[in-house]
Amino acid sequence: AKIALFCNVEEANVISAPDAETIYQVPLLFHAEGLDERIVEKLNVFTGSPNLTRWRRIVSTIKNAKDTVEIAMVGKYVDLTDAYKSLNEALTHGGIANECSVHVAYVDSEKIEEEGLPESVRGADGILVPMGFGPRGTEGKIAAVRFARENKLPFLGICFGMQMAVIEFARHVCGLERANSTEVDPGTPHAVIDLLQTQRGLTQKGGTMRLGAYPCVLDEGTGARKLYNRRKTAERHRHRYEVNNTYRERLVAGGLVLSGLSPDGALVELIELPEERHPWFMASQFHPELRSRPMDCHPLFRGFIRAALQQRLRRREVPLLGGLKVVKR
Repeated sequence: AKIALFCNVEEANVISAPDAETIYQVPLLFHAEGLDERIVEKLNVFTGSPNLTRWRRIVSTIKNAKDTVEIAMVGKYVDLTDAYKSLNEALTHGGIANECSVHVAYVDSEKIEEEGLPESVRGADGILVPMGFGPRGTEGKIAAVRFARENKLPFLGICFGMQMAVIEFARHVCGLERANSTEVDPGTPHAVIDLLQTQRGLTQKGGTMRLGAYPCVLDEGTGARKLYNRRKTAERHRHRYEVNNTYRERLVAGGLVLSGLSPDGALVELIELPEERHPWFMASQFHPELRSRPMDCHPLFRGFIRAALQQRLRRREVPLLGGLKVVKR
């Protein structure tokens, strides 16, 4: 009443904004205060009562998670974690879909180059290598990819992260020494990542990236096809570089699966390792985080967090003599 009196507003329009355990709880708190009703009343908008059942379920899942997974995000901009805001939220969506919470350890890829892989990477349930530009910290990212591949840790690469995964595979599986991206090393003898054909010869780079939503065809029998449960999808992009088609056969011969391609087959959109070689290893040239929502988690994040949760459960099991197991609590 005092706020209404001294601020010259109606008492019904004084809305409390208490602290919340999670940002996803804020709409429920404002609804309890009647903020939504006041707004539609002021705007003279006629609407029915909102059904917040699904939203309440989301908040309940976040607050009462059955388990927690540790994800190591190996990037270059970790001093300002909001640089990865969309990724952070998509990981939360993955947790909601799998009824677990997600704790992210941000790892500076430059420090990996200087000091080696930290325990936050070695002990993670899953490793994510996100987008980025330029040569700084790339070898640290490649080291993280290699650790995930060789130790069979769930791995997700996004945009630049996919390119680092291709480079790592080319070097250490296909035997292409000094394989790299021409963005990182213009003099590399094996440019497994190169400029898009449409980007070559451009002198003015402003506004010339491959931007926006483009269709992607998912190959039958792949992990990606199972996750999406459909043949075609459309995903959002922001890049100049792509897998060099000259090396496609060599990469496939080494065991890399090109599970998603552009409709004309010219561009690699998704890569993965088969289940017999790795429990969960996927990377996309596009940005799946931009299409993820709390009530509709993107398939890649749902699958990644599910794989990380399974990895966490496996780690709790310690083999004993006689084939018995004890579960750590």
